[in-house]
Amino acid sequence: MNWLRTFKAVAWSFVGIRKGSEWQKDGEAIGLVPVVVVGLVSVLLFVVGLIGLVHWVTA
Repeated sequence: MNWLRTFKAVAWSFVGIRKGSEWQKDGEAIGLVPVVVVGLVSVLLFVVGLIGLVHWVTA
């Protein structure tokens, strides 16, 4: 399992821009569990980052 490839696939899905052929390759190469784990961790880091940014700006 390649965590970098999984992270890149999740990052592209956040942006919403992805070629159909690349999406097909990722669907065949990456399992569901790693995508869910990386997705949840990415969302958590994004939310914590936004909260930190808001606290920093409003301080």
